[in-house]
Amino acid sequence: MKPAPFRYARPQNLADAVELLASADHDVKILAGGQSLVPMLNLRLVRPAVLIDLNGVPGLDHITLSADGGLSIGALVRHAALADSAAVIERAPLLAEAARHVGHAAIRHRGTLGGSLAHADPAAELPAALVALGAELRLHGARGSRTIQASEFFLGLMTTALAPDEILLEIRVPPQGPGWGFAEVVRRAGDFALAGVVALVGRAAGPSGRCESAWLVGFGVGDRPVRFAAAEEILTSQGLDPSAALARAAAAAAEACDPPDDVHASAEYRRHLAAVLTEDAVSQALTRLDGARPA
Repeated sequence: MKPAPFRYARPQNLADAVELLASADHDVKILAGGQSLVPMLNLRLVRPAVLIDLNGVPGLDHITLSADGGLSIGALVRHAALADSAAVIERAPLLAEAARHVGHAAIRHRGTLGGSLAHADPAAELPAALVALGAELRLHGARGSRTIQASEFFLGLMTTALAPDEILLEIRVPPQGPGWGFAEVVRRAGDFALAGVVALVGRAAGPSGRCESAWLVGFGVGDRPVRFAAAEEILTSQGLDPSAALARAAAAAAEACDPPDDVHASAEYRRHLAAVLTEDAVSQALTRLDGARPA
């Protein structure tokens, strides 16, 4: 199929892009990498009157080191650049690992970080990674700029807090600790995950082995990235044997899910995966905290 007719605009600066967006009466779509939008156009699932191509706007494809040890990443940075960037691998290795699992090579070379976040597919890797990392997103429109936490950006199935007249400009990623893990299950390489879990864990000094901080986020197990708060609390509780705590946390993660039941997998199977993958991701994080490399 071919897309329904639309007007194509390729602004050469941010001010023109914002003006176009404000004047289009919300019947508009923004083109970044196009890896989700173009198929939707071809299938006529979306029929915008205007398509605004951001790829002519300068300054949206940077990866910049922040003074606090974090990163500032432009919305047009490609998945492949995230995966291969030495700065991202050093300062946010969880994000680089998530980018390496996005689709196929061709998709990673065209798809953008901003496009993935704005599309908000609940089975996507990058939104979950940024929620776990505590990232901030900078949005800009005719009314000015604002910043929103990644955890508050995703509102539901392919729904975000991005207003119709706003553009996602930049993602700010705080410094990441050494205890991280990433685990997902896919039917075939390059498919969307049936389920996945990312973990960031800190551990107290001393012989207890207790986790002093934990961020666990699932993807493919709800209508948005799902934070496993009860599982985090179990991991950081005092007086629990570490192995028992991990098993209880995995069970709590499964209970927190509200996964879809479709032709690819049942909801029950996805809950089972959430538990197994939580144990895997946390174990990876603890192994890294020990200075070893996960198997």
